[in-house]
Amino acid sequence: MKRIAILGSTGSIGVNTLDVIRHAPSRFEVVALAAGKNTTLLKEQIDEFRPAVAAVIDEPCAGQLGAMLGRSNGTEIRFGMDGYREVAAFAEADMVVSAMAGSAGLIPTLEAVAAGKDVALANKETMVMAGSIVVRMAEEKGVAILPVDSEHSAIFQCLAGNRHQDIRRLILTASGGPFLKFSKDDLVHVTPAQALKHPKWEMGRKITIDSASMMNKGLEIIEARWLFNVDYDAIHVQIHPQSIIHSMVEYIDGSVVAQMGCPDMRIPIAYALSYPERHPCPAPALNLLEAGALEFLEADWDRFPNLRLAYEAGRAGGTMTAVLNGANEMAVEAFLAGKIRFTDMTAVIESVLAKHRCNVSPTIDAVLAADMWAKKEVIRIIEELKI
Repeated sequence: MKRIAILGSTGSIGVNTLDVIRHAPSRFEVVALAAGKNTTLLKEQIDEFRPAVAAVIDEPCAGQLGAMLGRSNGTEIRFGMDGYREVAAFAEADMVVSAMAGSAGLIPTLEAVAAGKDVALANKETMVMAGSIVVRMAEEKGVAILPVDSEHSAIFQCLAGNRHQDIRRLILTASGGPFLKFSKDDLVHVTPAQALKHPKWEMGRKITIDSASMMNKGLEIIEARWLFNVDYDAIHVQIHPQSIIHSMVEYIDGSVVAQMGCPDMRIPIAYALSYPERHPCPAPALNLLEAGALEFLEADWDRFPNLRLAYEAGRAGGTMTAVLNGANEMAVEAFLAGKIRFTDMTAVIESVLAKHRCNVSPTIDAVLAADMWAKKEVIRIIEELKI
């Protein structure tokens, strides 16, 4: 029996994780949950899985959740960052699923690593913002970081049994999102409603916008650099609209190993939870006879310049990737609020990156300060330029 704590239990990854656990009650036990403000869903999760502790974003939400649960419920309620830290380091947990959205997931994930917990990592921002710090701490603590993103899970599986020095390149696949065939002029006029309609994946709002702008793939490039210890020159992106091949590894002998499956996040979640074993998963199996033709296209950096920004920030290193991430988070928020256009997001992010004085060897405090600076800078730019 593996005991699981989940950071972000009411989000898309958290809900899918609980579904995997629901179908394997003899293998997994939920011991701790952390969520944001969705107390209604969290209450349902607590009723079903009976964790020892649950955390929410603030004290009012904690009071609301406590009232909903009643005095007879045995789950202890916590709130705020201290509550998230407690869930992340919960003594009874064997593994922590890091699925909180955005930069808010960094500190709880570090707390889990510091506590010696294996981490099933869905929060890519952790590696984007502080990859060198996380990797170093994981090595010191003897902790496994198991990727949950479908692309990184695919690479992880394709690397199994092969030597690191035999890698020629990692090939991250991307669906291309809803605007794969849009021109640059078309992209200027797209709406949040259009951007939120992903053709293949069911995801949260922020990551869906990132997928539409290709920033999600940019962040995955940086995450792959740290997860798999490869140079940026050895990380490539190819568009694969069918989302059947989730990523590939090309070796020096010309062999290309690919991982395939239906576009269902329960598959990589189940693999991370079960590793090094494989257990049955509630997701449907892939039927290649029904899948049809598989297409591969070059990524268009002209229409989707966020890929270029990600490589540039990654190669600069240090706090530059935290600034990229923070600026993007705030730009996405502004786009969803109707304050800027879809294409303005990249322009704003690039402006913030150009202003940043990079700290090449930051502490975690410096990373957090860079993130906060970037977010404030985005707000200032939008207000000043009246975009």
